[in-house]
Amino acid sequence: MDKSPMEAEATIYLLCGKDNKVYLLKLQKGNTSWDISSFNLGFEPRFIFSARKSSKLCSANPNLPMSIFEYNGSAVVAMVGKNCFAIASDRRLGVQLQTIATDFQRISKIHDRVFIGLSGLATDVQTLYQRLVFRHKLYQLREERDMKPETFASLVSAILYEKRFGPYLCQPVIAGLGEDDKPFICTMDSIGAKELAKDFVVSGTASESLYGACEAMYKPDMEAEELFETISQALLSSVDRDCLSGWGGHVYVVTPTEIKERILKGRMD
Repeated sequence: MDKSPMEAEATIYLLCGKDNKVYLLKLQKGNTSWDISSFNLGFEPRFIFSARKSSKLCSANPNLPMSIFEYNGSAVVAMVGKNCFAIASDRRLGVQLQTIATDFQRISKIHDRVFIGLSGLATDVQTLYQRLVFRHKLYQLREERDMKPETFASLVSAILYEKRFGPYLCQPVIAGLGEDDKPFICTMDSIGAKELAKDFVVSGTASESLYGACEAMYKPDMEAEELFETISQALLSSVDRDCLSGWGGHVYVVTPTEIKERILKGRMD
């Protein structure tokens, strides 16, 4: 006897309304799909999401599945000062709630004036970094100069968009010093859509807390030491509110004449 549509193993797309009713947008198995108007699961409204279910649909777990971007946990922030910039990240590498390492490197130097921080899936972070280093070295050999921050951001965006149908599961934060020592920062999503900013950018699982802390603490034209203090306090206070990131911090402060690297001690839990 064939399984009914409600029992079939399927990909399910749900939309919760304000009336606590869950509207089924799509229930599909192979090339067959069914339309079911609505049913009531009796839980708070959430978002559109998809999940694979092999059990009866009416017993579906109302909890959303964890995003793959949250699998390893991360927190990255970049902030602009007066002719300088700072970029910082947490140091935790986890598998969901299990901590695997406490010295994971998320921030990498491309050259003395451009840095990149990568949040997201740790394996893709390392793969994308290796590809970016390769492309930058080719650029150096051909052009006999380093990339400007704006050029490097366009390169990262192009590499991510090239893989848009099977993307690298990470979200870059790029910071650098351009012409006339003007700081440049930007972030982008996993398919390369750039977001430019003149104050700060954030990414990772602690991004909501980072936005709040940075908006409260940031002020324009900070000198290097004040910028370090501000970004450090913002990072530590934010990762304390996110169970997937933390275990201290890693901060770079870059000026036209020097690069300062510091390790922060935070809560070890």
